Amino acid sequence: MPNRKKNPPPSDAGLKPKPISASRSEMAEVVLPALTNPLGKLLGGHVMHLVDIAAAMAASRHSNSYVVTASVDYIDFRNPINVGEFVILKSQVNRVFHTSMEVGVKVFSENALTGERKHTTTAYVTFVAIDAITRQPRAVAPLILKTAEEKRRWREAGARRKARLALRYKKSREKD
Repeated sequence: MPNRKKNPPPSDAGLKPKPISASRSEMAEVVLPALTNPLGKLLGGHVMHLVDIAAAMAASRHSNSYVVTASVDYIDFRNPINVGEFVILKSQVNRVFHTSMEVGVKVFSENALTGERKHTTTAYVTFVAIDAITRQPRAVAPLILKTAEEKRRWREAGARRKARLALRYKKSREKD
């Protein structure tokens, strides 16, 4: 069988860096009874679905391309979201690698009557940018880091990627 190499993704040399603010996205919806468990709490699976959508919006905004979910490194459910509350999701690209991006998502509940907000969920999702024609991974523009918080999130995203790749390597070695 011939040795087939994938075509390397195009270089990112010509891509203009973009600030993290260009990727920031926010979405909201009201929690209806059909999306809750018998206790009146939003289903965790639905929260995960919304996280994926909000994260994809940020990744697509940054890359100006289609994106596909590559991994969910972390999701932490801190507080429940009740029927009748608003669920608000905020997302942004934390770091760009070459064809992939880590997106951070924070989820909040908001009481419609009092306006009280609670941080309910945090997640980190990795996406790969996909070329619209070839459907192959494509290079993504680098990030412009402006604040200390953006630089911190960038560093932490690198540590999560290193751990994710080490785990992937370990699992592949166990199969051999």
